[in-house]
Amino acid sequence: MPIKVPDNLPAGEILSKENIFVMKESRAFHQDIRPLQIVLLNLMPKKQETEVQLLRLLSNSPLQVDVNFLRIESHIPKNTSMDYLSTFYKVFDDIKDKKIDGMIITGAPIEQLEYEEITYWDELTEIFEWTKSNVTSTLHICWGAQAGLYYHYKVPKYNLKKKMFGVFEHTKVYKHYDLLRGFDDVFYVPHSRHSEIRKEDIEKIDELEILSESKESGVYIVASKNGKQIFVTGHSEYDSNILKNEYLRDKSKGIDIEVPKNYFKDDEPNNEPIVKWKSHSSLLFNNWLNYYVYQMTPYEL
Repeated sequence: MPIKVPDNLPAGEILSKENIFVMKESRAFHQDIRPLQIVLLNLMPKKQETEVQLLRLLSNSPLQVDVNFLRIESHIPKNTSMDYLSTFYKVFDDIKDKKIDGMIITGAPIEQLEYEEITYWDELTEIFEWTKSNVTSTLHICWGAQAGLYYHYKVPKYNLKKKMFGVFEHTKVYKHYDLLRGFDDVFYVPHSRHSEIRKEDIEKIDELEILSESKESGVYIVASKNGKQIFVTGHSEYDSNILKNEYLRDKSKGIDIEVPKNYFKDDEPNNEPIVKWKSHSSLLFNNWLNYYVYQMTPYEL
């Protein structure tokens, strides 16, 4: 089944060229199906790049998904024009009186700041609070996961001495869990962050469960026991060249950055990356949509 996007969204054309079934609004209007209502709060600086990554994953589901993009109104991004945002993005006032099937809150490159130092923290916490009563299940990614855990459960984050950067081996803590259906015993996930959450802090909170972790990169997936809040500390949605582009960007700026681990063939940056996280990524988003959104949401929102 397709993912439904606005007729002229640039990401839709990119996905169509990849042979991904994208249904435009004008066609979806004639189908007598209630699509899942998903809101994507996009905090990443390169918004179009993030749109393509996440829409690609949501499109793998057999469910029809209606995606609306949400931005922070109190923050003016440097990398995306206001014309683009006005055309394709809503603000919180546009949706706050609605019920939503599912929400995705992305990461943001601000993990070294204290939460209360972030200029849009008050607006973001208003959205976090709203998800508790208005969203069936919310999926938080990377910094979005750290911020969500801090707001909902007071879980602190810790700055790292060096960047967690590369593709790391992960395992399942629970063998049988809906979010992990189809996962191999060992799977790989990209990480790119300067801070972390710690296992001992999560284990103090009865409402939370650690579903997956890595010996090297730490806690990966945390979920509330009722499934309403999912926290994912890595970037399973990343395209093959994202870590490469981050590495080359930092090198060009003279930043002391290590080669991303387990990413380039033979760990040689002149070689092409080896992609080994796509199947897990697809399963993660499919399982979330099916078991935590579709199976749980009422037909009449």
